[in-house]
Amino acid sequence: MKGVESMDASMEKTLKNFESHGIKARYFETGEQARQAIVQAVQGKKVAFGGSVTLQQLGFYEALEQNNSVFWHWVTPTEKRREREKECEVFFTSANALSRTGEIVNIDGTGNRVTMAAYGPEKVYYICGVNKLCPDITSAIDRARNVAAPQNAKRLGLDTPCVKDGVCHNCQSPQRICNVMDITLRRPGAVEVELWIIQEELGY
Repeated sequence: MKGVESMDASMEKTLKNFESHGIKARYFETGEQARQAIVQAVQGKKVAFGGSVTLQQLGFYEALEQNNSVFWHWVTPTEKRREREKECEVFFTSANALSRTGEIVNIDGTGNRVTMAAYGPEKVYYICGVNKLCPDITSAIDRARNVAAPQNAKRLGLDTPCVKDGVCHNCQSPQRICNVMDITLRRPGAVEVELWIIQEELGY
């Protein structure tokens, strides 16, 4: 675990909880600090990105493409998306919610993010703002369903009930994006996982 001098006791405990679950955890005060650190940490790799407003806001794609082979379907749409993602050595994504007790919660429409994060590359980075932090796993699931999912559906211009009132209705809409929920309780056995928490509000 690596942090900074101004990290409070609550954040330090949160990072230790993730570490106890086999997930390496780092804290950054700013996105710029994280962007500088990732350029040093990842070089000469095949990198893929999962859909993430957080990564877009931080400019990680632009930072990493200088010294890596980087694929992101948001930047280069292709019918061979699955094949390109499977080739990666390092996968970047964010989370819909984090519990301070050390769990990661994600909801997916197609399942590519959760699949890649659980089994595929050599290493996975979760990059998250502090707005994703929740007290426990129950509140993290609630955030994923009733905060992140409605905002993402709205961003995508979908016609789902949650877009109208910001609440999950467990709908039957063909445009529903809540098809797969993944809860990472501990580090998956075949993948190295690193979580970076940034003291900024990022993504949904």
